Amino acid sequence: ELVESGGGLVQPGGSLRLSCTFSGFSLEDRAVGWFRQAPGKEREGVSCISSDDSIIYADAVKGRFTISRDNAKNTVYLQMNNLKPEDTALYSCAAPRRTGAVVTLAEWEYDFWGEGTQVTVSS
Repeated sequence: ELVESGGGLVQPGGSLRLSCTFSGFSLEDRAVGWFRQAPGKEREGVSCISSDDSIIYADAVKGRFTISRDNAKNTVYLQMNNLKPEDTALYSCAAPRRTGAVVTLAEWEYDFWGEGTQVTVSS
């Protein structure tokens, strides 16, 4: 099971930290991805951290978002700074069934998904 938390309403320029906590399987040997879906739009990849700590970001969030992991807590974080109204979306984390040092934002690589946490950026 994957459970996201940390979403909320924030003004433009503000920050939020999302958490994705795993239960039932180990985070340590898997990639974890963050995705988002805005109303009326398709889901898009935001960031991924692999089991060997390789990281990728979507161009839209580079320089503003930071992904990290705490294997001891079985949790992955997404620190979001300088938030913009276009960052408003439902943010979900996901993990693949297979283990290994894969780093990807391709949705089809992911098998387990959380329900998401809403992020709204508005003044």
